Amino acid sequence: MNIALLGYGKMGKAIEEIAVEKGHTIVLRIDLNNAEDFTQENMSKADVAIEFTSPHSAVDNLKKCFEFNIPVVCGSTGWLAQWEEIKKLCTQKNGALVYASNYSIGVNLFFELNTYLAKLMSKHSEYAVMLEEIHHTQKKDAPSGTAITLAEQVLANIPAKKQWVNHSSSNTEDLEIISERVDPAPGTHKIKYLSAIDDIEIIHTAHNRKGFAGGAVLAAEFLHNKKGIFSMKEVLGL
Repeated sequence: MNIALLGYGKMGKAIEEIAVEKGHTIVLRIDLNNAEDFTQENMSKADVAIEFTSPHSAVDNLKKCFEFNIPVVCGSTGWLAQWEEIKKLCTQKNGALVYASNYSIGVNLFFELNTYLAKLMSKHSEYAVMLEEIHHTQKKDAPSGTAITLAEQVLANIPAKKQWVNHSSSNTEDLEIISERVDPAPGTHKIKYLSAIDDIEIIHTAHNRKGFAGGAVLAAEFLHNKKGIFSMKEVLGL
């Protein structure tokens, strides 16, 4: 495949390395220094785009991909307030989109484990549940998109919790997400169930960016020649 990289920071470079190893070609690299090259003519060389930028540019980048009729894999987080708008536009333009808060295969298996555990714990009100996430200091959003996905899975299965908050809270209806920014830390997520008798924890720790990058390339391979909106559930056949 011919791939356009929208965002050429550390993640973009990790994606490029894996994509080239798998026999794909990077035909366009867009970052802040050459934003003017993000044109329909240049994008027409690509079979699919992989977008890892920032919450402030992701939505405009997705809209351009739909306008240019280029399938796009998006890994930017922090912009989901505009999710419904993006879904509607993708459908109107007969576009193709994979969105995930995290492309790591391990994390997506962790999502399934988190949902299953929350269902098991829903009948045991003696356990208090909370989340912790740790990332590097360059991460622009808090809590992480992955932490929000995990929190929403817990909220969907534990009726006592009504909303997540990104701070400590004395309100029993709040699901706490505690965020830390420490270097170097590619990403750690913990879900804790705490009681007077014992504690239960599940933890995912990323050692580097290769898991995220490899999953993004896998998603691009999945999206090639497809139309519609997909998640990593479809990509991984979960």
